[in-house]
Amino acid sequence: MTALDATGAVPLAVVERSGFPESQHVGAAVVVAPDGAVLTEHGDTSALVYPRSALKPFQTIAAVRAGVSLDPAGLTIVTSSHEGTAAHVAAVRAVLASVGATEADLRTPEAWPGSQEAAHDLVRAGLGPSRRAMNCSGNHAGMIGAALALGVSVEQYLDPANRVHRLAVEVIREYAGAVPQHPGTDGCGGPVWALPVVALARGYAALLAANPDLGAAILAHPVLIDGAGSRTTRAIETLGVVAKAGAEGVWCAVAPSGAAVAVKMLDGGGRAAATVAVSLLRAAGVIDGDAAEAFLLHPSLAVLGGGREVGRIRPVV
Repeated sequence: MTALDATGAVPLAVVERSGFPESQHVGAAVVVAPDGAVLTEHGDTSALVYPRSALKPFQTIAAVRAGVSLDPAGLTIVTSSHEGTAAHVAAVRAVLASVGATEADLRTPEAWPGSQEAAHDLVRAGLGPSRRAMNCSGNHAGMIGAALALGVSVEQYLDPANRVHRLAVEVIREYAGAVPQHPGTDGCGGPVWALPVVALARGYAALLAANPDLGAAILAHPVLIDGAGSRTTRAIETLGVVAKAGAEGVWCAVAPSGAAVAVKMLDGGGRAAATVAVSLLRAAGVIDGDAAEAFLLHPSLAVLGGGREVGRIRPVV
């Protein structure tokens, strides 16, 4: 299998300004039924992509299988790509404490919170970037917990050869029905693997069907999975989907029916990925049409000129 490239990508969304198509996003997208059957696909969905943080649900289930006990907030923050607010950091600290670890054990890069308000609060307090504020710190807390449960040295929890990550590979293979390819290093320092787009969608459908507690946790804590007002959090809150974004234009979701969608934007831009995914779920008839329309008409998807709306980010599939 080869990586998704321009020959396998198709137009998925257009950015219109004053009635003119200013920019176009191309990529691959697929919707699958609960049993994994393809309902609709665009582009080469058999091509490989790095799902990036969209792999976190699989890693969370791997941590649970390793023996990590997580309450709903813990399940969500371990799966999250959070904004570093006080609530997010508190949830990370709670997971670390529950597994017998501390913030000093984190090996995430030091970072400012993704939330501007949280970052401003740190500046006012005379503080700076930290490992706990990095958006993958919850994911790393889960890895640390898995390492401790499996007898792996905490200092080695990021080593891709250890049992923590071998278990994650097993979970991905089990639910996605594909062998993870091209092991690499994610932005947070943890491992990442490539999957076909269609396998990613099938993996989400199967994973959430087999682990309903994870989906229920995310639905109960939509702000913890990302951040207040983000497209992912809004989709969870208004559409009832279990959704997760990944860097470089990846977005996945499972509808209440169990159908799942996976989108990869070839240019790596994430601004249109959720829009395309929601449009495809609406077309498949697996989410409420009126709620989807409201999501697609949200002000955050407006193209502005002089402070007023002059266009939209519009799906073309």
